[in-house]
Amino acid sequence: MTNLAEYYQNLSKEPISPEILNQFNHYKNQLLEWNSHISLTAIRTPEEIETKHFMDSLSLLPTLQKYHVKSLIDIGTGAGFPGIPLKIVDPALKLVLVESVEKKANFCRHIIQTLDLKDTSVVVERAETVGQDKTYREQFDCAAARAVAVLPALLEYLLPLVHVGGLVIAQKSASVDEEVKQAKNACAILGGGVMQVEPITIPGLDAERALVIIEKVKPTPAVYPRRVGLPAKKPL
Repeated sequence: MTNLAEYYQNLSKEPISPEILNQFNHYKNQLLEWNSHISLTAIRTPEEIETKHFMDSLSLLPTLQKYHVKSLIDIGTGAGFPGIPLKIVDPALKLVLVESVEKKANFCRHIIQTLDLKDTSVVVERAETVGQDKTYREQFDCAAARAVAVLPALLEYLLPLVHVGGLVIAQKSASVDEEVKQAKNACAILGGGVMQVEPITIPGLDAERALVIIEKVKPTPAVYPRRVGLPAKKPL
C-alpha cells in the first residue's frame, strides 16, 4: 500500500523531507493521544489517520500549486484538516483555521504551537459570522472545506471569503453530480464561476473522492452569508 511519503512524492514530484515526515508523525501521535481523552475524530488508528486525514488533505496540493495559492482559510477544520497538512508541506502558506467547537480549536492551537507553524491562526466562530467579518471577507486566495455541509450551503460559507479570482475547493464523495446541479443557483448568486469536478483517488480508501473547484468571478453580494443556521436550513 502507498504510504504518506510515496503519496506526497506522486503529488509534488519531489521526495518528502525527514523534517516534514517528523512533523506528520508528531501530529499523528498527538491526535491519537488527545483522542483517547476527548473525541476529536472517529478515526482512531495510525493507518487511518495517514490515509483518511493526511493523504486526503494533501489531495488539494496540486490544485493549490496550479493556482498559485498563497493564503487559505479552512472552514470547519475539526482537528486541522485539510489546512494543517497543507501548511506542513508548504510552510509559506498563510493559513486560517475556522472551527466552532472549542476543544477541536484548542487541539489545532496545540499542534500549531508544537510544530512552530508560522502565519497560522485559529478562529473559534461559525462560518456565517466569519464571512461577514471584514478581517476575513474576500481576503483569501482559497477557501476549503470537507464534510461540512451540502454544496449549496457550503458555497455560502466559502465564496464570501475569497477575493475575485480566488478559489473555492469542496472535498466531496465521488457521487457529487446531484449536489453540483442543486448548487448552480447558489454558485451564480454568490459570485462563483463554473464548477469543476475533479475525481481523486486516495491510496487505501475504497470510497472514491472528488474535489469541487470553483473560481470566483464577481464579488459576493453583501447580504451573504446570511445569519447563522440559515444557509443550512434554507440553501439558496
